Amino acid sequence: MLMKVQTSIHPSSVVEEGARLGEGVRIGPFCHVSADAVIGDRVELVSHVSVMGATSIGAATKVYPMAILGGPPQNTKHKGGRTTLVIGENCTIREGVTMHLGTDSSRGETTVGDNGNFLAYAHIAHDCVVGKNATFANGATLGGHCEIGDNVYIGGLSAVHQFVRVGDNAFLGGCSAFVGDVIPYAIAVGNRASLRGLNIVGLKRSGLARSEIYLLRKAYRTIFDRSRTVGENVEIAKAEFASSPTAMKIIDFITSRGKRHYAVPSLKGGGDDDNGDDEGR
Repeated sequence: MLMKVQTSIHPSSVVEEGARLGEGVRIGPFCHVSADAVIGDRVELVSHVSVMGATSIGAATKVYPMAILGGPPQNTKHKGGRTTLVIGENCTIREGVTMHLGTDSSRGETTVGDNGNFLAYAHIAHDCVVGKNATFANGATLGGHCEIGDNVYIGGLSAVHQFVRVGDNAFLGGCSAFVGDVIPYAIAVGNRASLRGLNIVGLKRSGLARSEIYLLRKAYRTIFDRSRTVGENVEIAKAEFASSPTAMKIIDFITSRGKRHYAVPSLKGGGDDDNGDDEGR
């Protein structure tokens, strides 16, 4: 017979009546869990963790000291209605991380996918959507309403402006400011960041075939060919790379939301993907 793993709550912690705790939850010293919280199986709150509001934490997630999850949105349009924060399974949330609830004037929920790794003092603002397998290095920050794809890496002390989208498998360099959308598979870096090529290391690690990476390189160069407008280039790329799922993901990303501001290659270089095989990642 399988034995149930017991939940453990340190006597110095406060778990409000109404909070729902799964099996094997471990709540260390000086934590506070709100009445509206849902804590999944085998979640560990190491110590000094605040889980506020209607926050759900997925199974096997580990939260380190001084993290504050489910704080009210920093948005003056929010009128105090019930909104939520949903955190996926198997995440690591390190010291001082903050993740806020959604706003009642927007989508009403902040969503964080499974297997995320959020290092110290990272911040996820109201109404953001963060995909699976995200990595936020120390101090990485999202403004409100951002959409972050799967397998995205955001470098330390970088900030993503509100409403910006970042496509799947993108690599955002440290100490950078992102005010425009970043296409899937790209590397972007800088104050008012520009593209520095494709994230070739990440693509190889994901198991993408060499032939598909070759087509993606060609598509990237076609889309950002400076002899024509991006709009003209996208139409050319649609026809030339219709058989490439990865190239079409970039094209669909660019065309799916009407007129948007995008990070583009710098005029000083980075127009192709020669920097894509950046070592040390």
